[in-house]
Amino acid sequence: MFEKLPSGYRITVAGEEVREFAEEMEASSHQLETRVLGRDQSVRGLLRVTLPSPLSGYLLMPDFAEFARLHPDIEMDVSSSGELANLTNREADVAIRVVYDRNPLNLHGLKGAELFGGFYISFDRLAAWRTDGAEPRWIAISGHGVPAWTSEGQAMTTGTPFRTTNFEAQVAAVRAGIGITALPCFVGDADPLLARVPDTDLHLYGTVWLLTQGEARKTKRVRLFTDFVSRRLAAHAPHLAGLPISGE
Repeated sequence: MFEKLPSGYRITVAGEEVREFAEEMEASSHQLETRVLGRDQSVRGLLRVTLPSPLSGYLLMPDFAEFARLHPDIEMDVSSSGELANLTNREADVAIRVVYDRNPLNLHGLKGAELFGGFYISFDRLAAWRTDGAEPRWIAISGHGVPAWTSEGQAMTTGTPFRTTNFEAQVAAVRAGIGITALPCFVGDADPLLARVPDTDLHLYGTVWLLTQGEARKTKRVRLFTDFVSRRLAAHAPHLAGLPISGE
């Protein structure tokens, strides 16, 4: 199976053949499992949903609560980590993802609204900026750079960024008046402490997709959930696009 070399181990031709068979067996196992699940039409059991934390914490959780109230026998497991679950390997039943400039491959999906973002600053920091002219800092998630636009025009920031490790800390930092950051419009516009940075445009993050895979999508609890959330996403479309809402 493996050949021992001075630098370590190397798989042999026989080992490669065994690995190919093992991968085929794994794929067949997943296919069998999803076909069996596809015949499950009960409105009970486990439903695993994965989505980005901003969509979970700032937009869809009240909708999930309503779905749970309507279907108390469905056990919901909502994962809002930054990692993408593999639907083919049944790591989740439904994925809500923001996809930019392409259609998701090998998945069954309901295409939702486009998601836009803007640049935000606290009202207090904006007032101080206008009064004393001191440039605010750029707030970024660790590992992300500083946009070129921040060094020119009326929305200049200092060259020293302020970095955070997650989205919640990023929002807290801009609320605290540290500086300017980029946020989805449904987050920034709904926050009473924040204002859009003057003279800046919105930018497209991508399109929100509601995704399932294989036979699992045919289970009644998955169909009920995807139909419900699809309608809620359509209702949220103005917030996702950053449009002014009537009465606001």
